[in-house]
Amino acid sequence: MNIGIRLHDTAPGTLDERLGFAEKQGFTCAHLALSKTVEGFTMAEAPRLLTPELAAQVKASFATHHLQCAVLGCYLNLADPDPEQRRLTQEIYKAHLRFAPMMDALLVGTETYANKNSHFSEPASQSEEALQLFIEGLRPVARYAEEVNAILAIEPVSYHIVSTPERAQRVLEAVPSDHLQIILDAVNLLSLENADRADAVVEDAIRRLGDRVRVLHMKDYVLEPDKVKSIACGTGSMKYDRLLAFGKAHDLPMTLEDTRPENAEAARLHLEKVAAGL
Repeated sequence: MNIGIRLHDTAPGTLDERLGFAEKQGFTCAHLALSKTVEGFTMAEAPRLLTPELAAQVKASFATHHLQCAVLGCYLNLADPDPEQRRLTQEIYKAHLRFAPMMDALLVGTETYANKNSHFSEPASQSEEALQLFIEGLRPVARYAEEVNAILAIEPVSYHIVSTPERAQRVLEAVPSDHLQIILDAVNLLSLENADRADAVVEDAIRRLGDRVRVLHMKDYVLEPDKVKSIACGTGSMKYDRLLAFGKAHDLPMTLEDTRPENAEAARLHLEKVAAGL
């Protein structure tokens, strides 16, 4: 199994040091958010900063520590209602898509939330207007991914614009491209309304999106009065059998989320133990 970690969840340090921490804890891939791991890197300056020289340095560091970059994160709002801000955001995505193949990242990953710069919030983010605006913002980025032979993967989240497997399926149909894929985070699909049917939610996601899933995000959850709280694998209520069987069958990288340096290795071992029993 190819299990990894978000590098910004490791002990603090330089990018190379964080990769070293991940290697020592037994991980074989990683999720890289440059703005959270490289000093001086800002997303606004990504088109200028994401150079071939930086790509070579990052690629070399990953290789030194025998890690695959499963996800290069670019978590910005493609549904911003301001056309100029949306255009600038698209340029940042394009810079990441150029950068990803140079550093051997498997894909550029993103979510579809409506952030503070958008007029979409709960429940408006669930509207048809929000979904169509997201699709409009996504189309040129997906076309550019084709041009530079990179992969862009969207991650559905229950309280974001692409909130369900069905809405994700609609996006894939509206923007038909082999360069547009899916990151599946099962816990992110859960809400207070459906958490009691978690296994059915996972089954539906795999049925609708399985052939387009390229990476799994792995975490656990507990129910609080007002939300589903995400926590490290093995410390909550999540059942992993169906998800791990799917991941093993398709040889998918799996990156942990919501871990801390002191529990990350235990979370990895928990998944490996469950998988071994399948």
